[in-house]
Amino acid sequence: MRIALSQLTTGPDPDKNLRLVEEWTRRAADAGARVVVFPEASMACFGTPLTPLAQPLDGPWADGIREIARSTGTIVVAGMFTPADEGRVTNTLLATGTGVEESYDKIHLYDAFGFRESESVAPGSRPAVIDVDGVRLGLATCYDVRFPELFRAHADAGAVGTLLAASWGAGPGKLDQWELLVRARALDATVWVAAVGQADPGTPPGPAPTGIGHSLMVGPDGTVRASLGAEPELLVTDLDVEEVGAVREKTSVLANRRPEVWR
Repeated sequence: MRIALSQLTTGPDPDKNLRLVEEWTRRAADAGARVVVFPEASMACFGTPLTPLAQPLDGPWADGIREIARSTGTIVVAGMFTPADEGRVTNTLLATGTGVEESYDKIHLYDAFGFRESESVAPGSRPAVIDVDGVRLGLATCYDVRFPELFRAHADAGAVGTLLAASWGAGPGKLDQWELLVRARALDATVWVAAVGQADPGTPPGPAPTGIGHSLMVGPDGTVRASLGAEPELLVTDLDVEEVGAVREKTSVLANRRPEVWR
């Protein structure tokens, strides 16, 4: 399965960002991609007041994503914000295209490194997977990468890969952590991890996480198969479904678990 990681930089205007998504999706489709993954906060970058711009999953921004997927024959995965209670929003990953319609609300909120996502964002409560041409893929968002149980839940649900969308915060050691965590989650669950982040926008506007780039595709053995630098760029790469079974036969971490010990 050919997957495109669309490492772009979004701004505060959802309409402009939707046009960016369309442009990059068409580029990915021309390169033969079946699935096109965009970063967290594709709808609008962090640092933007989120409540006024949040839209429901049947709103115009999500419908725009659906039309882009339909017209290009791809499955598009993109981060947006949907309304929630108490004046907050939900950090939602929309996955849509022919035969696919799913959303994932970010479970683990980024209350770390001086930023408190929970002040403006309500947490999700369930994992989500999608099936594309008979291939099952999990959905995850940014800070989720620090929690291996989500990726193992994807594997337990039959997924051979996880699509991870991020807007990774900059700072000392953060790039090393990003690469280490993505590789570790692939190895923990013996799944492919297609991890796409916002490109580095240069000087960040404040404490809100923006992006550092360095999107990467990691195999189920934890090795990096393809990666990008910090600038906006499209990475088109292939996911080998059969390799997952071969790695799991050799590295039996899922079969050797003893969950009864930790209950």
